Amino acid sequence: MDKIATLDSNHIVALFTPDENDLRQAASAGMKSWVNFQETSEKGMSPAQERKVSEIVGLNYLHYPLSGDGLSAEAVDDFRRSLDDLPQPVFLHCASGKRAGAMTLMALAADKGWDGDTALAEGKKRGIDLSDEKIGQFVKSYADQKGQ
Repeated sequence: MDKIATLDSNHIVALFTPDENDLRQAASAGMKSWVNFQETSEKGMSPAQERKVSEIVGLNYLHYPLSGDGLSAEAVDDFRRSLDDLPQPVFLHCASGKRAGAMTLMALAADKGWDGDTALAEGKKRGIDLSDEKIGQFVKSYADQKGQ
């Protein structure tokens, strides 16, 4: 598999657009769930293809399409509830890992009590550097509000 970021033992983020082989490898490596943040218009497997392969290899599948401009505190809160319902460990992806990483970092910040600076530092330490990204400012703001 290409580069991944292990945020903790239950949350692994792909820093690339995975293919069917990557999905199968994730299942073989012990992942229990697969989350796709890509919109249907993005490159890679379609959500229907991912769902089908996920079911074949025994993974729970969640398609949570999200554009970078579609971020809101409500969307993150909704995703956190969905994430809580998935068997762990969870493999999460978008096209580059930024949306998947941001969403996962915000969920972890809320659960672990991280402020925004801590959330961004934890992401950077594990290979998801959002500090100079617009999405990183959203992560910081969300974590400052929810992580305390």
